[in-house]
Amino acid sequence: MREPAFWHRPASFYSRLLLPLGALYGAVAGRRMQRPGLDAGIPVLCVGNYHTGGAGKTPTVLALTRLLRDLGETPVVLSRGYGGRLRGPVMVDLARHAAADVGDEPLMLARTVPVAVARDRPGGVALARSQGASVILMDDGFQNPAVAKDASLIVIDANRGLGNGCLFPAGPLRAPLDLQLARTDALIVIGDGTAARSVAAGIAARGKPVLSAHLKPTDASVSALAARRVLAFAGIGDPDRFFRTLRAADIDVVRERAFADHHPYSPGEIEALIAEAARDRLTLVTTEKDLARLGSRANDIVPFAVTLEFDDAAALRKFVSDRLFKAREKSFQRRPGERRDP
Repeated sequence: MREPAFWHRPASFYSRLLLPLGALYGAVAGRRMQRPGLDAGIPVLCVGNYHTGGAGKTPTVLALTRLLRDLGETPVVLSRGYGGRLRGPVMVDLARHAAADVGDEPLMLARTVPVAVARDRPGGVALARSQGASVILMDDGFQNPAVAKDASLIVIDANRGLGNGCLFPAGPLRAPLDLQLARTDALIVIGDGTAARSVAAGIAARGKPVLSAHLKPTDASVSALAARRVLAFAGIGDPDRFFRTLRAADIDVVRERAFADHHPYSPGEIEALIAEAARDRLTLVTTEKDLARLGSRANDIVPFAVTLEFDDAAALRKFVSDRLFKAREKSFQRRPGERRDP
């Protein structure tokens, strides 16, 4: 889905027109969020965001995977598998699954960490536990009450913020903001912009941690594009962030092509991009998430890999360690499979 431009314009005619629908959507989403969820029996950390579209959840999941392994944990990611045809529960298998089967993000994540895809999240929990998970990392699902969370870490982009702050479809919010803020255990602000300041202040006022982080290109990706002129394309929630990241790494971006999030590239589209790059002697570059959707057509395209680095890694480590300890302490007082209030 390509986000409407009016989602990022205050007091737009279209957003005002859609406010009644947004109020209805918000009421339903708000009631749904307050339902009790299944106790997974092991700690569940959820990485989510307040709005539709991209904010940096996938790099955050990968960063938490590294941290959890450093703490001696065995994480398994639980994903709905957006964009894939399989309902699951199924473990992503790089040898037999494509993005059309399980979704681009699970396919990308599975190169680093075991990923369970399940539309029915309790079924995904059972599958993850069968794989020896000591911790479940939920990729999205903050607004879904099916599984109780021991910590919800919400990601927000410092440049985009919450757009016009309206509820879908009048704006990008997935549920009433106050309700979402109340259920946030930590906020992760990615980038140096100012658009997330009011949200960060609201979280800090509740006594919850606000963690700053930045996307850093890998040395290998920067070296691969050094002294090259590139044609960059991306079909993610915020293609402009990808283009900004390239330029911040001193990559010479000559041309940009933006597509909708999770865009299913046709062979003709890829062939046209390859031909354009060859004609103008440009190197074709895209995100790792986009590359996961390209299959065999990815051979002529350079992936640009990034990692998420936290300004205060010790604070993140302490937060996660404390949450794991509290989750296990509470688990002695209840039985797995019970429902828990959010």
